[in-house]
Amino acid sequence: MKKESIKSIKDRMKEVIFRLKLDYPEAKCSLTYSDAHQLLVATILSAQCTDKRVNMIAPKLFKKYRSIRSFAYCDVNELSKDIRSTGYHNQKAKSIQGSSLMILENFKGQVPCNVDDLLSLPGVGRKTANCVLGTAFSVPALVVDTHMIRIMNLLKFTYNRDPVKIESDLMKITNEKFWVLLTHLIIEHGRNVCIARRPQCDKCSLNDICPSSFN
Repeated sequence: MKKESIKSIKDRMKEVIFRLKLDYPEAKCSLTYSDAHQLLVATILSAQCTDKRVNMIAPKLFKKYRSIRSFAYCDVNELSKDIRSTGYHNQKAKSIQGSSLMILENFKGQVPCNVDDLLSLPGVGRKTANCVLGTAFSVPALVVDTHMIRIMNLLKFTYNRDPVKIESDLMKITNEKFWVLLTHLIIEHGRNVCIARRPQCDKCSLNDICPSSFN
């Protein structure tokens, strides 16, 4: 098989974004939040958990803990109980409290808006940092989650499984103004059509430009 040129790959990525925008015109972050810190908390909770489950507890949680300070100085055991249904609740509670305290002490009570500072917060990895950057601050960022890993490999835009390498691969072939949008589009597509273990290629608007299509 002839190796695809960089120009062809970039053009195919543009077409993917164009088609998925038509499929999911309302694509956006599905987590419930009202500010950058609430998004940070919700994203930490979403690790190994569905957004739907997080959204079930978010309103009550944010009503009880109304500020960064209230999370920072809370009873961590009580917080752990409050978020129990999201799984890994003890570690998540420590991460939420620790990151909130660091924001107060190191960042004057403001959630930082650059990746290095976000990554310095307890429990915050690249996925969480990029989610906050892109969604809360509109900073170009790619969130490489399980949907992105799977679908980008199926589309042959990457041959890596490591999220950092995938992020680097995608940055080379995608205009940065589309990074945040691409994240939301791929998540929607992964939930609705290109489903793990049972992709619905016959219903996929990308099946004629996807090298892995079953059609």
